[in-house]
Amino acid sequence: MITGPIIAEIAALVGDPARATMVSALLDGRALTASELALAARITPQTASTHLAKLTEAGLLSAVRNGRQRHFRLASPTVADMIEGIVAVALEKRPRYRPLSQQARALSAARMCYDHLAGRLSVDLTDAFVARKYVVLDEEAAEITTAGARFLGKLGIELPTRRSSRRHFCRLCLDWTERRPHIAGAVGAAITKRYFDLGWMERMKRSHAVIVTPLGRRGFQETFGIDASESGDRRKR
Repeated sequence: MITGPIIAEIAALVGDPARATMVSALLDGRALTASELALAARITPQTASTHLAKLTEAGLLSAVRNGRQRHFRLASPTVADMIEGIVAVALEKRPRYRPLSQQARALSAARMCYDHLAGRLSVDLTDAFVARKYVVLDEEAAEITTAGARFLGKLGIELPTRRSSRRHFCRLCLDWTERRPHIAGAVGAAITKRYFDLGWMERMKRSHAVIVTPLGRRGFQETFGIDASESGDRRKR
């Protein structure tokens, strides 16, 4: 049985504090350079290159050359799921997470989890989808209903077909701050992309946190009855 050695190998890789920090910096799905990741982990570029080589060789990261620079990103959504799962397990028996800093509050309110929305806003949206019978939740999956597909179409969301998507079509992801599920998978990614396209959300620089714009606050309120003011436009604060 080879499961134990495989787990030990991956655990050793992500168990190093510097490597764990670099992997966490990529959780929002964006690609960063070795210099940016070195800065995030507070290590030298030379040390970062060594760590990145190990993570890439193990299949946790993938590298894409852009001119003279190489950009690194998580190799797949499965890697993001693994990291989020580790955080969820780590917090399971601890007191409920209470963010104190402005950055922590922003992450708790709304953030990116690889390619889909996470945080309190995402959990609230999932609840709204369920209440309106747009989705039906199972233990680990969510099924889009006929009414849900019709609603998403009106919102301008083109859902991927099951055959065209290599990922889980519509699954649930346990939110590590809210400790409740939010919609993920190919459907979660498509919905999140539409929020960005509508101008309802913007990415926050150097953070996984997501900014909800004034247009987004109106959109979420009018469309879903959700108050997204706590994830508001911090550029005006």
